[in-house]
Amino acid sequence: MKILLVGAQGTLGTAVAKELGARHEILGVGRSHGEFRADLTDTASIRELFLKCGKVDAIACTAGSVHFGPLAEMTAEHYQVGLRDKLMGQVNLSLIGRDHLADGGSITLIGGILAEQPIAAGSSASMVNCALEGFVRTAAIELPRGLRINLVSPNVLQESMGAYAPYFRGFEAVPAVRAALAYSRSIEGLQTGQVYRVF
Repeated sequence: MKILLVGAQGTLGTAVAKELGARHEILGVGRSHGEFRADLTDTASIRELFLKCGKVDAIACTAGSVHFGPLAEMTAEHYQVGLRDKLMGQVNLSLIGRDHLADGGSITLIGGILAEQPIAAGSSASMVNCALEGFVRTAAIELPRGLRINLVSPNVLQESMGAYAPYFRGFEAVPAVRAALAYSRSIEGLQTGQVYRVF
């Protein structure tokens, strides 16, 4: 398969590229690096990406930003970070990308454990991750041409604990290679509308 992987140079993206690259062609996409580039907050950038890469068999996303901060300090603009990037960025990637997917192709998005296990300073991430799960479940029943869509919801990654440990006290972090396996289940499997939890 030809797999478009957004966030290919990040921690999880690197693991997904290694897991799937042994069997498939990976078109790696970065925000500012790599052969293919796209800004998820810009629909024109996403459209340009698909014009460059052409028809693909699968779209996978491991990218998306949210703002972490105490609720008392959160503003509308802080919430807009996650809404514009991780939520609507992936929704727009799906909506634009569906027309560039081969029949029977798949879309795999990234959510996270905070959809069901909230933490202090994580209201934006929880809100966005819950919304993504709802979008995937609903899109799955309406996508045409046998297209499938799923979401990977990992725990905090072991490799990211240097930056995120203060937020995730008591969480059992998972290695990126384990989270990457869920992308294989989504892309190489047959299910749709699923949330693959890697806790």
